[in-house]
Amino acid sequence: VQLQASGGGTVQAGGSLRLSCADSGRAFGTYAMGWFRQAPGKEREFVAAISWSGASTYYADSVKGRFTISRDNAKNTVSLQMNSLKPEDTAVYYCAANRYSRSPVVSSVEYDYWGRGTQVTVSS
Repeated sequence: VQLQASGGGTVQAGGSLRLSCADSGRAFGTYAMGWFRQAPGKEREFVAAISWSGASTYYADSVKGRFTISRDNAKNTVSLQMNSLKPEDTAVYYCAANRYSRSPVVSSVEYDYWGRGTQVTVSS
């Protein structure tokens, strides 16, 4: 499994970005995926997660109602649509795979594969 995140960039507060993560694993449609982020000087934090089928999702309170996670199992991709961005959303965003769970998982320690991350900067 190799994960490659893309779509980061710089946007003004209130703007939108869409992150994508391509998964090289042949069993992509059988396990949960998640997005995390890490701001400078802070610990990595959970953002959103999605079940193997896409039917179940879970969000951090800080992004609920603004971010949407989705997946396309035919294309081996998971996406994070980010709307109404705030300066506090500035961070490096990572996609991750949890090959041992079909349900959304919050804890980062349960994810066994991680992408390299993509920078998101929101200016005020």
